[in-house]
Amino acid sequence: MKILNSVAPSETIQLKVEQSPVWELILGIAGYTHKQLRHTFERDEEWTTNKSLMPPSLVQLLKGIEETNFWYGMLLLQNQFAAASVPEFSNLLSAASTADFYEWLLPYHDRQSEALRKEAAREPGQTEVWEKYADLFNGHDYLEGYVHQLLLLSQSETSEMMIRVLTEWENWISQKEEWGKWLQALTFEQKEHRQLDARNAVAEIERVTGGVEYLPEPSVWSVKLIPQVSYRPWVLTIRTADTKLFFYPVKEEHLLEPGVPSNELIRGHKALGDELRLKLLFQLQKHPLSLQELSSQFNTSKTTLHHQLALLKAAKFIRVEKGIYSINPDKLEAFSSQLARYMRTSL
Repeated sequence: MKILNSVAPSETIQLKVEQSPVWELILGIAGYTHKQLRHTFERDEEWTTNKSLMPPSLVQLLKGIEETNFWYGMLLLQNQFAAASVPEFSNLLSAASTADFYEWLLPYHDRQSEALRKEAAREPGQTEVWEKYADLFNGHDYLEGYVHQLLLLSQSETSEMMIRVLTEWENWISQKEEWGKWLQALTFEQKEHRQLDARNAVAEIERVTGGVEYLPEPSVWSVKLIPQVSYRPWVLTIRTADTKLFFYPVKEEHLLEPGVPSNELIRGHKALGDELRLKLLFQLQKHPLSLQELSSQFNTSKTTLHHQLALLKAAKFIRVEKGIYSINPDKLEAFSSQLARYMRTSL
């Protein structure tokens, strides 16, 4: 029996770094109103100090976003719009049909419930269908309340709240000196990663985001890597029906004045500035080893080695999984490039 096997061209996901002031504005609103994590954000102290300087109308709008979690919806909308400015975002939102509006705003749950999500989006007036879909998010930190709020408010009320808070937040944040520096850093980050190898998407995602390990998911054909400042130090991930979004912290070096080394650069040089640690890297370059094996090779106590390995791990030069240490060659190579970029800032 003869079999004719016609091999179709291999398919790869679309992978890109995408940035826009609109992304950064929404993430600022998200961080400011995320009451559970707010204290862990790098900008929390600044936000707290400057709250008294905010217009009362903005304070009230941010309170509304905190209660509804509509920051999540604004991120979903920007994923659709890819708006370059707040006026463009506002115009596209105002022009959205009811069907598109709820299709864009209802969060994805899983493939099995996708038909239910689409039905709820088509018929927002069918409370029973909507509540059935909302129940899938019971217990979620913010999506449970978000879906219920979408049902409680009308399309016009939701749109007006989003447009107003985005407009007023931009008016407030753009007055700050650092805003221009942030936009420059985000633009540079996008240019630096203009060309990505989608055939090696997992490795590229880890490299660009500084360590995020991604396991490919069924039906995800597009991955967007979005650099951000306001949500530092966290990486926020969102999944839609066909897209995965990673909002990763922009490199600290891009936010610093020329000649000022980043904490990452200092930490890395401290990790490399020791004979024992360099020897550990040399051995781990050959093959992964356990703490016991390293202790035997170097005739050094586990306590001492553990301390030295912790410094290398903090600099991300090595990894540890199930007690086995291995080198992170990509990070070492990136560190050399980072030093070269820092030195060029003085030229």
